[in-house]
Amino acid sequence: MEFKKSPDGGWGWVIVAVSFFTQFLCYGSPLAVGVLYIEWLDAFGEGKGKTAWIGSLASGVGLLASPVCSVCVSSFGARAVTIFSGFLVAGGLMLSSFAPNIYFLFFSYGIVVGLGCGLLYTATVTITCQYFDSRRGLALGLISTGSSVGLFIYAALQRLLIEFYGLDGCLLIVGALALNILACGSLMRPLQSSDFPLPEKTALENVPDRYLIYKEKEKDLEENINMLEKSYSGEETCKGTLANGDWKSESLLHKNPTTTAHTQETEMYKRKVAEPKYFCKQLAKRKWQLYKNYCGETVALFKNKVFSALFIAIFLFDIGGFPPSLLMEDAARSSNVKEEEFIMPLISIIGIMTAVGKLILGILADFKWINTLYLYVATLIIMSLALCAIPFAKSYVTLALLSGILGFLTGNWSIFPYVTTKTVGIEKLAHAYGILMFFAGLGNSLGPPIVGWFYDWTQTYDIAFYFSGLCVLLGGFILLLAALPSWDTCKKQLPKPAPTTFLYKVASNSSNV
Repeated sequence: MEFKKSPDGGWGWVIVAVSFFTQFLCYGSPLAVGVLYIEWLDAFGEGKGKTAWIGSLASGVGLLASPVCSVCVSSFGARAVTIFSGFLVAGGLMLSSFAPNIYFLFFSYGIVVGLGCGLLYTATVTITCQYFDSRRGLALGLISTGSSVGLFIYAALQRLLIEFYGLDGCLLIVGALALNILACGSLMRPLQSSDFPLPEKTALENVPDRYLIYKEKEKDLEENINMLEKSYSGEETCKGTLANGDWKSESLLHKNPTTTAHTQETEMYKRKVAEPKYFCKQLAKRKWQLYKNYCGETVALFKNKVFSALFIAIFLFDIGGFPPSLLMEDAARSSNVKEEEFIMPLISIIGIMTAVGKLILGILADFKWINTLYLYVATLIIMSLALCAIPFAKSYVTLALLSGILGFLTGNWSIFPYVTTKTVGIEKLAHAYGILMFFAGLGNSLGPPIVGWFYDWTQTYDIAFYFSGLCVLLGGFILLLAALPSWDTCKKQLPKPAPTTFLYKVASNSSNV
């Protein structure tokens, strides 16, 4: 898709505002699922590892489906995808209030809500990157704080709603709030080029259309020639019959034009039958060419070693970095921290500090003297150290301090699209980001259950958080080693595939077009 030059302002700030509220409304409950996690443990009496699947699916399914989400945004636009996803998120939350067992929640909360969140995240990030270039880091930082503010508010809101209306009433009210996503989606005006009559198609997709035009012209020319030949042969026949004295044939041709009309109807019928078959054939060729190009671009992406290291790093980061936001409350309870000491929920601290981190890191990414990739690697290494320090925290103050550090460093999500854009280019952003989010979703889905199983096995979170810290540290070092000698080369955009050329042969003069 060809886009106008990014305005870096104007309606783009409206896009930032509605994207902020979209992420606030859709990610508030899934990110603050730690509050619901404790209630589900008590309600269904299942193990910590199995119950953790609900929250991990809600965060992981949407990311696992990121390649599909990217295709949906590219095909239907951010506005349509956002409105559709609003129904998914709201419906999934409301449906979860009627869950009779934990397996029903795997579908309603984990899959339905998770898929809606994934579609919304891809739509908001893609349309924001289209509207901003020089201020992209700031814009991405602002919209990504929506999910963090949602985590901060929904952690306290869901706890309050559970006290007044119970778990079922809480989910119904939160689902009703999610319907406001529909209003946000209606304001996402697409940024498209006006230089082409069909801006939703790329130049490569338009080639078969031009080919159809040339073929139609060629077909019409051949039909005209055939009709002239038929009429000429008809005139010769009439002249021969008149010379032989058969004057009745001429009179019948003039008096009864049924034969001529029947011939024209036959030709029209043949054209109506042939044209759809030809159209379907050309459509299949076009789609096959697009799929072939998609596979070729995917292979080209993985030839970039920084991109390959990036998907390993994001996978390991989500295995180790996501569980604290889900399990920190239960980890504090397992460390015998009294509820009277809780000035603020630990999940709320993670949420508000994540918002601060996203904003500050997004602003830092806009400075030209800061290498954004090295900044991202630094957040991974420091986070690994904070994760390994959690087992030594035995008081609320220490846990709150570590929660704030982890929340701030989790704000590196705001610069991840920025790093991806610098690595592969804006033209490949939707494609590359979909692949990376697939691996992020895989890590999100596996991380909390693994940590929960460690607890079920050892009856302590110590080994689990050591494992989480090691995963994040390993991902940071792999990315650092891949980027050290080649950050300058990965800034260059990948070469665009050469457009396929067609030769058109016109019947009238037999020349190549």
